[in-house]
Amino acid sequence: MSPEQIVEAALFASQTPLTARELARADDALDVRRVREALAALREHYDTDGRAFQVYQLGDGFQILTRSEFAPYLERFDSVPRPPTLSRAALETLAIIAYRQPIGRIEIEEIRGVASTSVLRTLQDWELIEIVGRGEGLGRPLLYGTSSRFLDHFALQSLDNLPAPEDLSVSLVRAEPETSGEPPAEESSAD
Repeated sequence: MSPEQIVEAALFASQTPLTARELARADDALDVRRVREALAALREHYDTDGRAFQVYQLGDGFQILTRSEFAPYLERFDSVPRPPTLSRAALETLAIIAYRQPIGRIEIEEIRGVASTSVLRTLQDWELIEIVGRGEGLGRPLLYGTSSRFLDHFALQSLDNLPAPEDLSVSLVRAEPETSGEPPAEESSAD
């Protein structure tokens, strides 16, 4: 068996992304370098042959997935798994977490202006977010961050692949207090 065949078989059989190191465990003749060469060769073969699928890098791992242009054809089948459909509230909360992590529930609710407990629970159930620690404030609140499944869901290699905050219509990054070096102007009151 060639390295490409072994890597292809492992990726085809796996329902989750596999890292190059994990793929190298498939055979004693494989190492990370050979796996990466096999992945490059598979990508080239799939492109050249015009295959309906491709090797995608998701986070640190790799997975064989159908190309997005074939989605309209696959939507007609109930047997084809679909990722969860995220509500507007879930997407909004997820964006806040992605750009401001680690972040607590209270801060998320301050930004959104509504309670977010059920949305956070749903995002945790779908494994798109996870608890990454505890805050230093009163009661040591739970802090949330995105998970590796978040990267997989949105086909991102890392959080660096998110749009730059300045390119967004609404800023999700922490605003730094303006310091002009002068004390703030006091309001005058007319009596």
